[in-house]
Amino acid sequence: MADLFDDYPPGQAWDEMLDPESGPRSAYTKVHAALAELTAGELQARADTLARTYLTQGVTFDFAGEERPFPLDVVPRVIGRDDWDHVAPGVAQRVRALEAFLADVYGQQRAVADGVIPRSVIVSSTHFHRAARGIQPPNGVRVHVSGIDLVRDSLDGWRVLEDNVRVPSGVSYVLSNRRAMTQTFPELFAALRIRPVSDYPRRLLAALIAAAPSGVDDPTVVVLTPGVFNSAYFEHSLLARTMGVELVEGRDLFCSGGRVYMRTTQGRRRVDVIYRRVDDEFLDPVAFRSDSLLGSPGLMTCARNGTVTIANAVGNGVADDKLVYTYVPD
Repeated sequence: MADLFDDYPPGQAWDEMLDPESGPRSAYTKVHAALAELTAGELQARADTLARTYLTQGVTFDFAGEERPFPLDVVPRVIGRDDWDHVAPGVAQRVRALEAFLADVYGQQRAVADGVIPRSVIVSSTHFHRAARGIQPPNGVRVHVSGIDLVRDSLDGWRVLEDNVRVPSGVSYVLSNRRAMTQTFPELFAALRIRPVSDYPRRLLAALIAAAPSGVDDPTVVVLTPGVFNSAYFEHSLLARTMGVELVEGRDLFCSGGRVYMRTTQGRRRVDVIYRRVDDEFLDPVAFRSDSLLGSPGLMTCARNGTVTIANAVGNGVADDKLVYTYVPD
């Protein structure tokens, strides 16, 4: 065995790979064996190669005006099938509950009347927007994309750290990380049966198409980005490209006759679904911040008229508010 695991210090927190008494956990047996063949220097060399690859390919994020490679632990996190079969339906159930809560918040507010959550908690949230009250999504879905952050506690139990149902980001790094890891540790992918993630853009596009307004047979989907200076612009452009849809900025859109259109070299083109990566406050200068140049005037009116779908829905942030979080179990 190489020196990688020599004098490995046991900690009090849950160790994903090693059981203090029995050694490598079952899900990590092959990962541990592959890593044990490497020295610390060899592992560092692979990590450096991974970082250089990210810089070359533009897989970066902006930090204080500096483009940096996305940080990736070269040692993979493995979730066994049993764990996944437990976590996946639990996360789906949680999102359905948040979806129902949002429909109630911007509808009849029965949760308030029934005493489940105080009205003051809802209306005092900075992410509660009265401009979204009464808007009915075409297919009843407000949370088209969710990011539920999970942690494992010291007793090997899964816990939700926070919910993200406003404008969750990061999936492009999941896709890029998987491709990079197949090159960095090809031996692991040969030894393990790993579930693919490459079909995410196809699934996302299918969800957005399904959310189109009724009566639209061939919906036009766009990705709305704040622009190239946004820290997540890499993700916006990657998702638009892999879904095969247009990447637009607020200045590319305009509203006319109760509908949203996109400016193109062939003239205007109707837009049916906007996968927006712009925060609520900047989405529509008529309904929110009047000084915003990132959105387009009239988007909320079109959403209320049911002629365009905004994904995720405006006002979702009240469901992932940190104070509201304490009421989610109820």
